[in-house]
Amino acid sequence: MARFVDPAGGDLLMCWRDVAREVALEDCGPVRPFPVRSGRRFAPGWWWSATTGRLVHYGSGVIRNQVMLLDRDPSVVAIACRPVEFTWRKRDGTWVRHAPHLMARLAEGRGLLADCAGHGDISPRLACRAAVVEAAAAAAGWQYRVLRPPDPVLAANLRWLAGYRHPRYRAKRTWTVVMLEGSCVRLVDADNSVATVLANFLFAEPDFEVVGAPQRSVPPFGLLEELPEQVRARAYAWERHVREVETGCPVPGQDQVPRAEFDPARRTMAEREEAKAAELTAAGQPASAVTVRRMRARYREQGVWGLVDGRAARRRSPVGRADERVVAAIEQALQAQRERSTGTLSRLRRTVGWILEDAHGVGTVKVPPASTFNRLVHALADRQGLLGTAAQRRRHSSRPAPPFTPTVALRPGELVMLDSTPLDVMVVLADGVVGKAELTIALDVATRSICATVLRPMGTGSVDAAVLLAQMVTPMRMRRGWEEALAMSRSVIPYERLVSLDARLEGAAARPVITPETVVVDQGRVFISASFTAACDSFGVSVQPAPPANGPAKGNVERMFRTIGDRFSQYVAGYTGSDVTQRGSHVEDEACWTLPQVQDLLDEWQVADWQHRRHTSLRHPLAPKLAVSPNEMWAALVGVTGYVPVLLSEDDYVELMPVKRVGINDYGIRFDYRTYDHEVLNPHRGFQSTAPDGMWEVHHNPYDPQQIWVRLPGGWEEVPWIHKERVSLPFTDFTWRHIRATVERRGDRDEHEQQLAQALDRLLRRAGNGEGTRRERTVAARASAAASLAEPVPNQQEPPDPLTAPTLSYGLVGAFTPASLDEPDDEEFEDGWDEDEDPLGTSDDAGGGPAGDEQPSGRAAVPRPSRIYDARQEATQW
Repeated sequence: MARFVDPAGGDLLMCWRDVAREVALEDCGPVRPFPVRSGRRFAPGWWWSATTGRLVHYGSGVIRNQVMLLDRDPSVVAIACRPVEFTWRKRDGTWVRHAPHLMARLAEGRGLLADCAGHGDISPRLACRAAVVEAAAAAAGWQYRVLRPPDPVLAANLRWLAGYRHPRYRAKRTWTVVMLEGSCVRLVDADNSVATVLANFLFAEPDFEVVGAPQRSVPPFGLLEELPEQVRARAYAWERHVREVETGCPVPGQDQVPRAEFDPARRTMAEREEAKAAELTAAGQPASAVTVRRMRARYREQGVWGLVDGRAARRRSPVGRADERVVAAIEQALQAQRERSTGTLSRLRRTVGWILEDAHGVGTVKVPPASTFNRLVHALADRQGLLGTAAQRRRHSSRPAPPFTPTVALRPGELVMLDSTPLDVMVVLADGVVGKAELTIALDVATRSICATVLRPMGTGSVDAAVLLAQMVTPMRMRRGWEEALAMSRSVIPYERLVSLDARLEGAAARPVITPETVVVDQGRVFISASFTAACDSFGVSVQPAPPANGPAKGNVERMFRTIGDRFSQYVAGYTGSDVTQRGSHVEDEACWTLPQVQDLLDEWQVADWQHRRHTSLRHPLAPKLAVSPNEMWAALVGVTGYVPVLLSEDDYVELMPVKRVGINDYGIRFDYRTYDHEVLNPHRGFQSTAPDGMWEVHHNPYDPQQIWVRLPGGWEEVPWIHKERVSLPFTDFTWRHIRATVERRGDRDEHEQQLAQALDRLLRRAGNGEGTRRERTVAARASAAASLAEPVPNQQEPPDPLTAPTLSYGLVGAFTPASLDEPDDEEFEDGWDEDEDPLGTSDDAGGGPAGDEQPSGRAAVPRPSRIYDARQEATQW
């Protein structure tokens, strides 16, 4: 029998022959997920396949390499991972289940099942199951293979070439590798045109050797030098004795006359061995002919090293002559406390005593004294990660087994690392509430460029990670008040050549525009969510999750967060330090920057400081001794790898939002206790969609739940919330969940939804007037701050500037100069982004600040005598 999961999500069990004949397994999902284990070098991920045009799930690095090989096979038209599971009964009555790692659909129509073997031999368990699966595949007319790992050089070249298989790099002519001839690679295109290109490797095989050549062994001179002088001299003396027995001369290469008792022409080998034994015994070194014969055999097999006294060459145990039972108990106790809280050696000694009593009885094996016990523990645990704090033990246990391979990326976008962390700065949310923000960044490994940054109140969602992808492929516009030196036209980037390819770069800031090919993320629910993987699928981006609790797997972006703290955060008012031990006394009182202002300052620092700072790990491809900046590295690589602009439309931004699958009923669309309705839904009420599950695809914005987007046959249609007019201030999904938890349901569903909308409006109004509990004010402030930055505008050329005040110069030419407003100095202004980009279109109800027509019309620059500035005074002038 065969089990599979159909495209609609149903778990079905059918006869294997019927499945092979009737079911398109390439469209089915995995029958069971791959496990995520600590300490592995690779975690399960998704590889974007050019053959299928979508992501293919894989469970390990070995499977990923085989997916790459199948993706380049011209006879393969579709690939799937674990789409079917076989079940059969063994002769002893036990049931066996096995899901082959990969399934491929061949161009001729037949299928291929494959299991991926590791670097060692095929395990007996896999061999037994492979025989059964091979017979089942042959019965259905399919093929089955056990795929061996490819050569490391071939795998590295495949990863390099796979990045150019995306349709964006597809040229008019397609070339196929047909032969490796000498140091050249021969290519043939569809028109049978032949081209020959130079290859940079010929004998790169690590196991290259001449077949039939004799194997030469070199004496281990290094090991001999480590031995004591007396032991080494004794071995060399035996070498002379053995040579004299075999050749008659103790030292080869010299014209010597053999002694009579050792002359090969007059004595047999047995007589010479007897004579040598008698000579050694007379010299005070007792030996027999058997000893001489054994020494000859060892010299013939191992050379001089075979003549060394084994007692002197024996490696000493780190625990000396300690009782093996005590050593085993200590190792058991160390392994048992790996995941426990940090304890002392006294607790460990008591635990070892209890283990010995349970295993051997009370008083049978005594625990060594404290000093001896501590010495044994350190001998066993040092450098093994079994001692130290709990955090140190967890970090060591999650680290994969060496040797470690450095992360290498040779072109922009080949590897982009994404991660989130709390920003060490207190920000001012709406209505003066102070809180922390969460920073999400994308870092390109090849150029060390910060491709995009998203700053949100604590609790980054999957929509933020998806919008981060859109920011990466969109040029950053110059902001009002920025120095001209920050423009791309004034940088080392080949501006004229790029503008001819992408008109959006005109007037852009000096930040590279990089299209990701593979993104490396952690196991956070934001990055492995269905919304984020769907966004990557729409962009043709592969997803590589890092193993759990393994920071070094994405060490570049982790180190970038520290750099942001050292070079940016600690200079911003409201800096909290990296932990509570470094925090000041009244940090909340120092906070004076709003969330949009900190985002704008971070963007300026990114362009002004980081992108122009030379990095010791970045070396020019043609000048390895020359350290370059991220912008210089991108300028050097973009001329080799090329630049293909990715243009996003308004529909693309809708595609990036989280998705739900719902039905369209008479009352409209309802989910999460909200009902959405519009007349565009009338032709589809009560009908199912053409999808296998019959549901309709709906995208929603968690930062603005007042409308959704429904994919109808004619395209995307916006559908509003039926109680949109009842709520006058912006809110987010986080605010809605808070209301749902506080309002008790009374009445039917429609009455309850109306009560929720009224309670939400009252909460937002109370918080806006400074009333309500501290929890309510914080919830409303987070909603207002997140809503002001949430909605992406596809055609927006630059974000609205906070008034027209200049920002920090960050060490560039020209110091900061405060602006003088036409209005009185004591007048307060609302943040410009909240006024210009209010997603709900509110005016006076949203804040209490002046209206948009009260903005100052001009300002005069006043020189400042000192570069030391008052952050609070500067923030009030935005």
